[in-house]
Amino acid sequence: MLLMVHQSPRSSAEYDALMKKWSDSFTCIAPDTPGFGQSEPLQGNPEIDDFADALTEFLQVLGVKRCAAYGFHSGGIILVTALKRRPDLFYSLAIGGYAIWTAEEMRIFGEQYLPEWHPSDYGEHLTWLWNRMLEQSWIFPWFDRREEARLSVAHADIARVNQAVAEMLDAGNDYKAGYGAVLRAPRDIPAADAAVPPCLITAYDGDPLQAHIDRLGDIPAGWKAEKVTTPDDHQTRSLAFLLTNAGNKKCPQLAEDDNEGWLRIGDGLIHWRSADATSGGGRLLLHGPAGEMAEPAQSGIAIDVPGHGQSSDFADIRGTIEAAAEALGANEILWPDPPQGDPAQLYPDMAPDRFGLHLQRAWGAARAEQFFDPWYEANAAHATTLDPAGLEPHALHARAIARIRAGDAASRWHQTLIDNDGAPN
Repeated sequence: MLLMVHQSPRSSAEYDALMKKWSDSFTCIAPDTPGFGQSEPLQGNPEIDDFADALTEFLQVLGVKRCAAYGFHSGGIILVTALKRRPDLFYSLAIGGYAIWTAEEMRIFGEQYLPEWHPSDYGEHLTWLWNRMLEQSWIFPWFDRREEARLSVAHADIARVNQAVAEMLDAGNDYKAGYGAVLRAPRDIPAADAAVPPCLITAYDGDPLQAHIDRLGDIPAGWKAEKVTTPDDHQTRSLAFLLTNAGNKKCPQLAEDDNEGWLRIGDGLIHWRSADATSGGGRLLLHGPAGEMAEPAQSGIAIDVPGHGQSSDFADIRGTIEAAAEALGANEILWPDPPQGDPAQLYPDMAPDRFGLHLQRAWGAARAEQFFDPWYEANAAHATTLDPAGLEPHALHARAIARIRAGDAASRWHQTLIDNDGAPN
């Protein structure tokens, strides 16, 4: 199998396309490192050794005794530290860029690179986030406005920016711990005479870490460091190196969580969570449009309905829910009532644009729904009793993220409920 460790402040989602590309060669396993994606953060003030140890513990919980591994930028730093601490766990590593910061660079990063990032009353934090992620591909570091900081790989690929933004939304301010540990990490490459598994480090033209290839110094026998031309070159050489040094390619039977997981239906996945794995499926709890799963009751199971939360989108929402209920052993489906209002107005356009305006639309709707029902009817006849807790920034943030994730699936889920009149099977 191949362990794949993402960069910061991303999540395992960044490897979705690469995992599919490499799946003919390996069983690819990509965890969210602590504090990113769907993983909980480490406690206290963790350093790079703590993230490396968390990774080795993850392998042990899965029952993986040894594997090949791939990491990009931050993921590579974590992996090299993990290999140095536990060389017996790895056949080989392939790394995309390995940072060797100077003392001055570390000082600059420490002062400006990782600002506090918390939800604000009116969504200003979302404006900062969109532009920070967009401009990170124009200049490096993102706050450096000098001409010398320009990157040759600048782009305005909205899909790529939106994916990075979505992953940062998952991490929240916990991004500082994982990212900070990587930025503070010392050069942790094993000594030149160390008996360690082989490793390939490559960096392509335009990668800010390509220049760091010249800073690596002495590396162990069996290690290689190369500058390449394109991202495809990096991936091709990495895969070839891993295949040559893969050891036993057979993937063990992996341990799984009994209380939460992803159910494959057709070509997609449904995210589920159970309160008590020993009680059976019981009732299947469904949330409303533009929402996400709640904690399931005892003897029950909850899902993110198709297109919402962590579940894939499906054309046939009702059919997918019924298939999920059967597969999960649920004997009753609790269909919610459709919200009051016009679906065409309840769910503003969540399609990302160049300026990230969909983020503000989600925030505006999340605020307005605390004042009016439906939220778009801003008048006394539709006023609701104000709940101050619902207007707290973190509560607004959670509801806005749910809308952003759902996109146009929210209106289709609403229509499904109307068509079925909220009736059970």
